Amino acid sequence: MDATEIVVDVQVVPQYAGLVDVAIVERAVEQTLRSEQIAGPVEISILIADDAELQHLNQTYRGVDTPTDVLSFAEADGDSAFVRSPDAPRYLGDIAISWDRVVAQAAEYGHSRERELAFLVVHGVLHVLGYDHERGPGDEAEMRAREETILGALGLSREG
Repeated sequence: MDATEIVVDVQVVPQYAGLVDVAIVERAVEQTLRSEQIAGPVEISILIADDAELQHLNQTYRGVDTPTDVLSFAEADGDSAFVRSPDAPRYLGDIAISWDRVVAQAAEYGHSRERELAFLVVHGVLHVLGYDHERGPGDEAEMRAREETILGALGLSREG
């Protein structure tokens, strides 16, 4: 897929604007879609916020009153309340990521913030595309293998 067929709308809350590498977010989305052979044109939105915002979203949409690292909201085909132009890119959905969790988890796992951010983006995009690690161990193993393959293609493997 040509990167021009992918629209990635990245929004970073002002307090993290100078810390978040938007280019790695875009590259992680593009690599995931390419690896999963998703035909364009497509569009996806990503919000980088803090724990408080992710906790609010988690409570609102999942009924879980705790912060989390990443939330994914897939756009169900034909269920949108908005009318889209026939030539508009297919909207895949929204992903929200906690920068606080990126920082903490990178330190916990002993790798860079760049790798952790890319991992959470890849993880979120795979959820939007229908992967679900919570269905069972086989699904979790499949999703983890896909994540590591994609991160490897980005030069961000665990060994790297």
